[in-house]
Amino acid sequence: MIGIASLVGFIATIPLANWLIGNVGSTCLPGGPCIIPVGFGLMAPSGVLMVGLALVLRDLVQRWLGLGWSLAGVAAGAALSWFVAPPALALASGAAFLFSELADTAVYTPLARRRLITAVIASSLVGTAIDSTLFLWLAFGSVTLLPGMVLGKVWMVAAATLVLWLTRRRLQAAPGA
Repeated sequence: MIGIASLVGFIATIPLANWLIGNVGSTCLPGGPCIIPVGFGLMAPSGVLMVGLALVLRDLVQRWLGLGWSLAGVAAGAALSWFVAPPALALASGAAFLFSELADTAVYTPLARRRLITAVIASSLVGTAIDSTLFLWLAFGSVTLLPGMVLGKVWMVAAATLVLWLTRRRLQAAPGA
């Protein structure tokens, strides 16, 4: 149940992130993304709100369903993006997710055997750096928004990881756990 819910959520975050980039933000740049403030005077494409969550959900998919399902989720989310975003944006997003997925896996898999929360945080940071850099370069030809994009994803990864940690504690404390 957790694996399927994580997979559905992961798939949904990809087209939602791409839709946000073109439609929601405090400012929409000409020929570029709609951006939002993420703190410390930095701005990021609004899709950052979903991508940070996607990084954590991707790790849960791999943990509960396996790497094959995680890669299938990337493909499904990228395919759905074609219906809500310009083709160049959907392609940049799909490529960035795929490469960050492979790097994320290289970090997450060995760590997850020992400590899930550590694995999620470490792999999400690696995935964030690769996904952000590659996406911004492919989609907009510039990495000017990279600091804000990384910070925005770190905020979302931290929030999602906190929810994951609290959920695990609650499940472990439940009678019969």
